[in-house]
Amino acid sequence: MAERDLSDVDAREVVIGGRRLSIEDVVAVARHGAAVRLSDDAAWRARIERGAAFLRRHLAAGATVYGVNTGYGDACVVDVPMALVEALPLQLTRYHGCGLGEYLDDAAALAVIAARLNSLAYGMSGVRLVLLERLADLVNHRVLPRIPAEGSVGASGDLTPLSYVAAALAGERDVQFRGAACTAREAWRALGREPLVLAPKEGLALMNGTAVMTGLACLAFARAAQLARLAARLTALATVALDGRAAHFDALIFEAKPHAGQGEAAAWIRADLAGRPDTPGHRLQDRYSIRCAPHVIGVLGDALAWMRRDIENELNSANDNPLIDPDGERVLHGGNFYGGHIAFAMDGLKTAVANLADLMDRQMALLVDDKFSNGLPRNLTGVRGERAAINHGFKAVQISSSAWTAEALKHTLPASVFSRSTEAHNQDKVSMGTIAARDCLRVLQLTEQVAAAHALACVQAARLRVRMTQTTVLPAPLASLMAEVAATSPFVDEDRALEAELRAMTARIAAGDFIGRHAGDGQ
Repeated sequence: MAERDLSDVDAREVVIGGRRLSIEDVVAVARHGAAVRLSDDAAWRARIERGAAFLRRHLAAGATVYGVNTGYGDACVVDVPMALVEALPLQLTRYHGCGLGEYLDDAAALAVIAARLNSLAYGMSGVRLVLLERLADLVNHRVLPRIPAEGSVGASGDLTPLSYVAAALAGERDVQFRGAACTAREAWRALGREPLVLAPKEGLALMNGTAVMTGLACLAFARAAQLARLAARLTALATVALDGRAAHFDALIFEAKPHAGQGEAAAWIRADLAGRPDTPGHRLQDRYSIRCAPHVIGVLGDALAWMRRDIENELNSANDNPLIDPDGERVLHGGNFYGGHIAFAMDGLKTAVANLADLMDRQMALLVDDKFSNGLPRNLTGVRGERAAINHGFKAVQISSSAWTAEALKHTLPASVFSRSTEAHNQDKVSMGTIAARDCLRVLQLTEQVAAAHALACVQAARLRVRMTQTTVLPAPLASLMAEVAATSPFVDEDRALEAELRAMTARIAAGDFIGRHAGDGQ
């Protein structure tokens, strides 16, 4: 699987400048409290300043540079008088202050800032080192712009949402700081700093790029990788609960069809079932949602490999316009702000993740239905005797799981094919990458809810199977998983409202705190 262990990322500090960042670096900053530090490398620092100095000289020589002494977008034919060039960057941030929708949460805001900082640190944006230092301050002092999620078409980059980052540097709009909302100017004052006066092109450099979709993509990737591992472990537990066959995961089967992700998912399940007797149970072949689980999970596993390539290439690119070549002293007008690779990756990821939701929901349907559960009580009710007639166990949980699954599947409609011509037909072909990333995060949220429900149901079912047979011995990884779930949700005997337990389990899965790991299984 394409997930890397975060233990190789310094939890305290991520260095920016002169090196490639990984998805795990961004996740460390966004979710694990890591600070950022600009590289001390003298050559890198000199390159940054050289680009800004060349741009100043180029303008002083009377050159025309898009977005520096011209209007923006379709207004590129409008010349801006030199007396107004210094005022232009702030104007750009202000008229783009029109985002709507929910605000990005703290982790998403941090991922966005880290992605933008790393892109500008590539050294082809013509910005000053002080701008990079102030972006680092946003991260390290947790001065987090309140970024509305909606309003980007993903080319010319994430203009409107990134305007909130640029505005925060300039001391405008609201931020989250020290646990409360305040104005950006108030936050800078509390830190003993003045707001940054944006130099020519710096407003454009901050806004004209793919940092929002890329930051969100990094978070989505990490959550998807965790879900793949969890889905495999829950498949193993469901196999035990259904008295199914471990033989479906024999290594030779997956050598005969050598998709790497599929083989790895099967290996996970096989390891989790190690020691379980391989005797035909109630059926010679288990139903597809069990038998073919590696084939479903493996699609996501293999997709994550190329998605990592594309997300990390975007993360480590100069993706604004124009680019400033500090060595050849050229201004390059192009379209690196176009988010097509992220759009395609996120459209693909949300489809692969939604398939996990569907897989887990189908497994859960087998567990609760006494026609297919191989002897488990109807709806996994834990009550015996007379009161069993009025108890319904996991009946409503399975209905809700199907609702969440259906909504996840509905969101898989690809955003990237819905390009809209906009901005006087200057932006006449756009990526919709940020919408794709937001859709993907919603699909992940719904699938994590399905996984939480399935975890509770699998554990309930396994306990019932042990109670029925009195002989079932659970492999150590599955026993560990059951103990983890029990800490959040005890055995369901008499019916009770499970909302709080489902919310707690969902939160643990989303945060990566729960993945059903077992010490020594290497995952």
